[in-house]
Amino acid sequence: MSASVTTVARRPRAGQRPPNPAPRRRRSRAQLFGRLVPYLLLAPAVAFFVTVMLVPMGKAVQVSLYEWSPIPGAENTFLGGGNYTRAFGDAEFGRSVVNAVVYMLVTVPGQIVLGLVLALLLNNRLPGRTLFRVLFYLPVVTSWVVVSLLFRYLFANDGALNWLLVEALGVSQEPVGWLDSRWTAMVTLCALGIWKGVGWTAVILLAGLQGVPAEQQEAAAVDGAGYLRRLWHVTLPALRRTLLFVTILLGIGGLQAFIQVLLLTDGGPAGQTEMPLTYVYKQAFDFLDFGYGSALAVLMTAAVLIVSITQTAIFNRLDRGVQ
Repeated sequence: MSASVTTVARRPRAGQRPPNPAPRRRRSRAQLFGRLVPYLLLAPAVAFFVTVMLVPMGKAVQVSLYEWSPIPGAENTFLGGGNYTRAFGDAEFGRSVVNAVVYMLVTVPGQIVLGLVLALLLNNRLPGRTLFRVLFYLPVVTSWVVVSLLFRYLFANDGALNWLLVEALGVSQEPVGWLDSRWTAMVTLCALGIWKGVGWTAVILLAGLQGVPAEQQEAAAVDGAGYLRRLWHVTLPALRRTLLFVTILLGIGGLQAFIQVLLLTDGGPAGQTEMPLTYVYKQAFDFLDFGYGSALAVLMTAAVLIVSITQTAIFNRLDRGVQ
């Protein structure tokens, strides 16, 4: 015969008060509040993101499906994918995309290479190192408007650069029309982009260099590795995550070139240096074709996402290969 175990609830003795459940309820409320605290802290940021980003993006997608009129109360004609079909057949928009790709392929490697060189120099104990850091970072904190107008003066037909080439050095017989043709203007835009962003790239890479263990460098030096070999086999592998971060952000920035193009060339000559964002801006606010401009903006957003995802996938695959 098996024994059975029974649990007998304890009854309070005579004159003894029953246990108070309030502390248990207070603990459960405190635990619930503790779980809600992260969401309460995130709520303002999420509300701001939804209001400023998601709602306008949804509105842009809606407008892109119509021949949208800016006049209040006017009828908007539904086009479906008509604006997107028009974008894929637009030669001027295609040329602006080519310009953006060229700009990105020149400025991103240029900023990374020059930024890495500056970071390696500033990582050493050089006299005046703090002053050099400030000077190299100064263009980064300077407004795009200011630096664009500065380069417009430097590269003008009667600007400082042509004076240097013609009058001071005698390299050229006549002034170079830097902003008068497509590819010389693209050279000017790329030079501005590299000069403006190389300080930021150098600071980020310098922070990554300071995280490289000194023991690895010393061990490689003891094994007889020279500076370049240590750079290739020790420093750069340690910087791969930092390089991924820098490359993605610079790639996104390269596709979003706008202010410098608008102020330096205004897309000229004859739209030859137009970039996607300047083309979108002119379609929407110069020609008041908001539906087509919104469709172009949606396509550029998708392109930026595809580029970012592709870069991340490539770097992750290379990272796994290194490990």
